[in-house]
Amino acid sequence: MLDESIKTTIQQTYSRFLESRGLRARSAQKQMIAAVARTLGSIRFDDQGKRLGEAHVAVIEAGTGTGKTIAYLLATLPIAKAKGLKLIVSTATVALQEQLVNKDLPELLQHSGLEFRYTLAKGRGRYLCLSKAEQLLEQQQVMGQMALYADEIEQRLEPQVLADVQGLMEVYAAGQWDGDRDRLEKAVPDDRWQLLTSDHMQCTNRRCLNFSVCPFYRARESMDEADLIIANHDLVLADLSLGGGAILPEPGKTLYVFDEGHHLADKAGSHFSYAMRIEGSIRLLANLEKKLLQFNEQARVPLIEDLVSRFHQPVSDLLLVLGTFKDLVQALAYNDESGRLPRHRFVGGRQPDDWLGPAKELSMGCARLETLFEQLVGVLKDAMEGSIKDIDRRLAEGLFPLMGMFWGRIQQIGWLADSYAKVDAEGKTPVARWVVKHDSAGYTDYECCSSPVSVAATLKEHLWNPCFGAVLTSATLTSLGNFDRVKIGLGLPFESHFLQLNSPFDYFNAATLEIPAMRSDPSSVAEHTEEVADFLKEYLINTKAVLVLFSSWKQMLTVLDRMDETIKNRLMAQGDYPKSEIIRRHRERIDQGLESVIFGLASFAEGVDLPGDYLTDVIITKLPFSVPDDPVDATMSEWIEQNGGNAFIQWTIPAASMRLTQAVGRLLRSEQDQGRVIILDRRLVTKRYGRQLLNALPPFRQIF
Repeated sequence: MLDESIKTTIQQTYSRFLESRGLRARSAQKQMIAAVARTLGSIRFDDQGKRLGEAHVAVIEAGTGTGKTIAYLLATLPIAKAKGLKLIVSTATVALQEQLVNKDLPELLQHSGLEFRYTLAKGRGRYLCLSKAEQLLEQQQVMGQMALYADEIEQRLEPQVLADVQGLMEVYAAGQWDGDRDRLEKAVPDDRWQLLTSDHMQCTNRRCLNFSVCPFYRARESMDEADLIIANHDLVLADLSLGGGAILPEPGKTLYVFDEGHHLADKAGSHFSYAMRIEGSIRLLANLEKKLLQFNEQARVPLIEDLVSRFHQPVSDLLLVLGTFKDLVQALAYNDESGRLPRHRFVGGRQPDDWLGPAKELSMGCARLETLFEQLVGVLKDAMEGSIKDIDRRLAEGLFPLMGMFWGRIQQIGWLADSYAKVDAEGKTPVARWVVKHDSAGYTDYECCSSPVSVAATLKEHLWNPCFGAVLTSATLTSLGNFDRVKIGLGLPFESHFLQLNSPFDYFNAATLEIPAMRSDPSSVAEHTEEVADFLKEYLINTKAVLVLFSSWKQMLTVLDRMDETIKNRLMAQGDYPKSEIIRRHRERIDQGLESVIFGLASFAEGVDLPGDYLTDVIITKLPFSVPDDPVDATMSEWIEQNGGNAFIQWTIPAASMRLTQAVGRLLRSEQDQGRVIILDRRLVTKRYGRQLLNALPPFRQIF
């Protein structure tokens, strides 16, 4: 049962917040607060504070306009503080993180009377590594025109790049920047930023001379003092994969809120997916040996000579087995349909028997190398601490991050090899496995890939079982009106609590959903694309603010090419600018009284918030079914069929339902909004499943 004192605190806080802001209570928001409070406040635990039972997860679909952010914050903060727990709010997008940090949390502090401290947690890769930046500058200055090795010549940077790095160091030293990449006024390109940041394999932690002023560790210190930590799904999953408590607070002493929770399965799938390029790995190993020999020549210490000599045989063995892999991938038949890179997918995710032996050898070889890396890194750490006087400290500091990088790459190769060395257990969801062929300027490489088709077991083991409590919420968690897909896909505990809250918007009077008469079916790709282009050429002439959503790059670019110049002049397509810049320019044009049209793909079907006059029409060119030959979806479909199910009904349609609901949700963002949704796909009215998809959408006024 929810403790009465906590219940009273939540009620009083909510009333105070509404009164201070001059707002009225929303029915759905009150229901959400109550559901979260009942679930998390009723969790049983033993004398040591360890959770008992599995009724600790609340899954809440809260339609647009519910006010779900304030609802879960008002419910979770008092419970977390009363029980001595940390609260982690995890999002899928930077936009929602910024909204929380810059708007929602300051408002809550100002108007609710609650007292709490919060901070934003980011991965190490978002922060400047002072040591790497210093080493980069020193290395470039030392090399000058005296570079001796090809890889050093390749690393020589342009003067402007060096000047930019020096400038970053100066503004950090002056206290004008905290080392957070996202706080820079001028964006740094990804390839340049990679030179200036680190990861856990390359970081020397307290042994680093810059540890006391390290931007990442300064940010980490604020987490210890915070009651609430804003994170993202990737960071939470990274922490959980390390056992929990390595980056963020311990799961057993934490309440999690996963906002934008419909992304959690995909994020987890990506996190536990692996890839290895064969030629790239061969080059990596050759470069590793060269670097070790260079270090040995510079150090001239028996201890180093012994360690370096022990690397030779495992590296030779790995090069040999990678040669075997090269023969195996070259013998495969590759499919290059749909204009994508040639690919071979193993049916059912089942790799051939003759792959098992080499994969096991590759896995064992990587494990042997990892052991040697552990020993070498230990020696370098001792040298940096001054425990080994024979090795120059600066030499050790220079080699440490490089060895960390090699170690991390070998670890990734080992993970991929492990995936290919195992045969999936009978009765359990398989792993999708495939090989992609890359041809570039006469150079061919083969990339072996693997990905779980279901993350249910992984999330159950790493998240739901160890955490104290959790809330999973989004505007779209159901598919076809029920929670079945999310229950199965995320491996949620049996006793989880589910609640679906409708949006307060008057959809019927605010917007129409129209399905125009169409001559062609999307299965006739060329004809349908031609008809979409004809429709848009006529429709877009008299519209103000339009978002057109496509299911493929090919269709979008083909239609774009057929637009008249008058339309092209007011149109921006995905890829012209970053998504955020397209949204900014679109708003600017509307503010100036001009027309604006956006052509976008799946990433524009969610996370786009354009209320009022900023968006009056959403046009969806075809139903958002997954790509038929996607390796993960195809493998899952095969597994469902093999087990007597119907993959289209059980997997494809529910997924399309969630995506379609997300897409139409771009239109109405406030209670005052009006407009129309147009879907150029008659399968909604001609196919049996069409009625299911329509029934799962908000209750727009329908025009067929």
